[in-house]
Amino acid sequence: MHTLAVINQKGGVGKTTTAVNLAAALARSGARVGVIDLDPQAHATLHLGAEPKRPSATTYDLLAGDATLEQVWVTTDEGVRVAPAHIDLAAAELELAGTVGREVIMRDRLRAVTDLDYVLIDCPPSLGVLTINALTAVEDVFLPLQPHFLALHGLSKLMKTVDLVAQRLNPRLKMAGVVMCLYESGTRLASEVTTDVEFYFEQLRERGGPWRHIRLFETRIRRNIRLAEAPSHGASIFGYDAASRGAEDYRDLGGEVLAYYAGREMLAAA
Repeated sequence: MHTLAVINQKGGVGKTTTAVNLAAALARSGARVGVIDLDPQAHATLHLGAEPKRPSATTYDLLAGDATLEQVWVTTDEGVRVAPAHIDLAAAELELAGTVGREVIMRDRLRAVTDLDYVLIDCPPSLGVLTINALTAVEDVFLPLQPHFLALHGLSKLMKTVDLVAQRLNPRLKMAGVVMCLYESGTRLASEVTTDVEFYFEQLRERGGPWRHIRLFETRIRRNIRLAEAPSHGASIFGYDAASRGAEDYRDLGGEVLAYYAGREMLAAA
């Protein structure tokens, strides 16, 4: 099973859109996919039409209670299993403050999952206990990034957090891929920022450690109004408008991700 956290501490850069639609693209390819919503805003939950009605178990119960993922999963019409979030999750960071081992709760929950091919965790736009739980539980980090100079602000802090978690809590952790979202190919700014990002990550790769496998995916997720409309219908872009440019882009990204993991498995088996 491949586990990955979709993370960016800056909001509005396509993080949840990427988590949901990449999961749907992988599911459409025949993979067994789960999405864990660790964002108290519950946008991934709403996007996939899995809004829980209390007293249903949610990711709050995973972290602050005794619930298992088997008890929390909701299977959507698109074949993606969702561990839904609820606003209660916002209280989890405070409630876990004095809990021993609070950083590894999600890791322990995921260990019981044996019937999925991919699990994606949609992280909150912050670097608190919820995000640390995700980073401790997964093997890979995917970073959606808007080609805008302000979107690069604070990126070094995120990289430092990933490095610290890899050193102290999760030696398996790798920064695997960067996805350019809200991309406007006709602008000079998009080209310049993409070049800067490629140079920055080339330097990181030379340092090794969690950075040695980092790559900038070739697929660019173009700005597309259909991607913005899909969440209000409780569907991925494939369930809402499978003929749109947004669906085309996430279909291509899903193919890249499948090829990425297939290549890694071949190297591991060699």
